[in-house]
Amino acid sequence: MQLQQLLGAAHVQDSTAGSAFLSDRHHVYHGQVAAVVHPASTEEVAALVRVCVHHRAPLVVQGGNTGLMGAATPDATGNSVLVLLDRMNRIRQIDTDNDTVTVEAGCILQNLQDAAREAGRLFPLSLGAQGSCTLGGNLGTNAGGSGVLRYGNTRELTLGLEVVTADGDIWNGLRGLRKDNSGYDLRDLFIGSEGTLGIITAATLKLFPLPKARSTALLAFDSLEQAVAFLSHARAGFGAELTAFELMSAACLALLRQQFPDGPQPFAQAPQAWFALLELSDNHSAEHARQSFEWVLGKAFELNLLADALIAESLAQSAALWQLRENMSEAQAREGRNMKHDISLPISRIAEFVRETDALLQAHFPGVRNLTFGHLGDGNLHYNVAAPLGQSVETHMAHYAALSALVHRNTQALGGSISAEHGIGQRKRELLAEVKSPVELELMRRIKQALDPRGLLNPGKVLP
Repeated sequence: MQLQQLLGAAHVQDSTAGSAFLSDRHHVYHGQVAAVVHPASTEEVAALVRVCVHHRAPLVVQGGNTGLMGAATPDATGNSVLVLLDRMNRIRQIDTDNDTVTVEAGCILQNLQDAAREAGRLFPLSLGAQGSCTLGGNLGTNAGGSGVLRYGNTRELTLGLEVVTADGDIWNGLRGLRKDNSGYDLRDLFIGSEGTLGIITAATLKLFPLPKARSTALLAFDSLEQAVAFLSHARAGFGAELTAFELMSAACLALLRQQFPDGPQPFAQAPQAWFALLELSDNHSAEHARQSFEWVLGKAFELNLLADALIAESLAQSAALWQLRENMSEAQAREGRNMKHDISLPISRIAEFVRETDALLQAHFPGVRNLTFGHLGDGNLHYNVAAPLGQSVETHMAHYAALSALVHRNTQALGGSISAEHGIGQRKRELLAEVKSPVELELMRRIKQALDPRGLLNPGKVLP
């Protein structure tokens, strides 16, 4: 009754609210709630938090529910209030002189991209789920995507935040400043905290000039070592104009051809083992972009850094090549569930990691199929492992703990991280204790205790 008086009866749903809110994207985690609420303003969020503090009711914030770690799924106790910020979706201001946009957390990422484009600017965060994920979720997980190579993760794109604290206070840190050394950087604490330290309600983000030309190519490599060497060559040749370098194995392309037979079919008979989708964003002209492409790729052939290349000659061809990368998750879903590993490594160790880990998996789990792809330009691999041909998905997934432990051990041994862009959530919470030092874990717990002393913000997530 108190929540209905605060938000209006139409914006409060009881525990029988649709199951879409109560399960994660892949239906691995399921929860129950006391209520589902839809506040319309930062002030309403703050008042909601104060009510929940009074009743000792946990709060879980959910955006587009596209996450993969169960971070936005409530637990099974049924005590939590699930907060949906879908009514808080306004773009408050676009400042083209300062190249910033201030936007509310419930705004869908693609809508933000479109608004920036209409203002003659680029907001470069680009994800496969951009048509449904929200800015709040992007901030909560420090989302990456295909443009990190040039523009950085969500954290690097953020100048200021507006946050409702665990006490129900409002911190207005929406400063569009690129230089501000006035004390601790609270902004970076909240970004990537998965809703465990505060509720992000709005952000001031960087905008960039729209590129005058984009060039796209699908490249073929004889080995992963060759792909890594080419990437160094491309960085030197293209500089900041190199926007994306998306890796796909031959097995990934084969799966795409199988699951999307009417889609693009490049390199269908190619003998190469690895492929990469390269994109160049040029701020000069289409002619300048073409000349850069020709020079860098031509030199790569001379140096034996490249086996073959398919260059898009039109926007339609470029879109078709990007369709390959964007369909990867759906192609895997159609084939059946597999073991997903969102990891990052120093780029110089990636070929070694794949070679060693592939061999270890075959030794311990004969016949498993590696579907490796990801953002090679920033060291982020989606090292996914599918069932052997003829084996049921259920039998394969029964080995999840042992197989993933092997993958993560080798990731750690080569200086990598168990989570590159998907976060920790529920799925990797216990694993965090194995990969973080006692000092790191204690510091994280102290931060949680200081900012959320009652432990009401997204309990059971991130910290073991």
